[in-house]
Amino acid sequence: MPQTAPNPGVLGVSWVRTESPEDCPAEHPEECSAPCPVSPTVTPMHAWVDGSLLPDPHVRAVRVTDHGLTVGDGVFETLKVVDGRPFALGPHLDRLERSATGLGLDAPDRDAVLAGVRAVLDAANLSLGRLRITVTGGPAPMGSGRGDEGQTITVVADGMPPTAPSSAIVTVPWPRNERGATAGLKTTSYAENVIALAHARSQGADEAVFANTVGDLCEGTGSNIFYVVDGELRTPTLASGCLAGVTRALVLRWCGGREVDAPLEQVAAQAEEVFLASTTRDVQPVLRWDGRTWAEPGPVTRAAARAWEEREPEGFALQP
Repeated sequence: MPQTAPNPGVLGVSWVRTESPEDCPAEHPEECSAPCPVSPTVTPMHAWVDGSLLPDPHVRAVRVTDHGLTVGDGVFETLKVVDGRPFALGPHLDRLERSATGLGLDAPDRDAVLAGVRAVLDAANLSLGRLRITVTGGPAPMGSGRGDEGQTITVVADGMPPTAPSSAIVTVPWPRNERGATAGLKTTSYAENVIALAHARSQGADEAVFANTVGDLCEGTGSNIFYVVDGELRTPTLASGCLAGVTRALVLRWCGGREVDAPLEQVAAQAEEVFLASTTRDVQPVLRWDGRTWAEPGPVTRAAARAWEEREPEGFALQP
């Protein structure tokens, strides 16, 4: 029987992969490792905005004066969904509220957020996907000052491809400001991450890594970083300016490790192993960092990945 496998090139689309060369329409199936586009199964995006599930997730549904659009005045969370179940929804909503209040916004209405989550997940029926919750300052006059019409809350569910088995990372020349007003907050002001990730991809990598203003290792654009020195698992402290990642916290709880700050250049030169952690990467080994390469994941990384796989069901129980 054919098996459905996500196509890594198209979000929200699954292709039927054939099990034998005889089933494959390719001219030389024995040389083809790509999914066969025989019968696509579409998993469309679903979006909920301020109390309503949109009939079309691509319609224009946010006002042009929304402060999240005009000045990036907002916060968000992204989390993995497996078989319709959101991973660690409770901790993600806790962080959403911390980010909002840290930005000077009111904590969002949790009941409203949960209503949006239920609506999009019921509609999407995702086997593997991501959930994006965004809260902005709402409509406001042009400029940095906030308005008084209330927040905008959006929830979007969409399919995603499986995580790649490994990552390549590049150090970028721009620092994270660990003393900035938004340090440690998950805000929608992501322009520096966009620039950094584009730089990394231009170098053939899939993630960019920042130092902070004192040169210590900080984080990636959308991931926390772990590394091994003298057999010990380590990760930067929150004082480095990195995001308090939900996955980061679970890795420390389930796998151990020590929080320590160290110069990025020193870590990049001395680390015996490196891996990234995020809600969509889980525990993802790094096999290239700038000019350094590793032939395969090391023993500490493999042990962390096994521990994560064994204990991941506990994360689905972390609900509000």
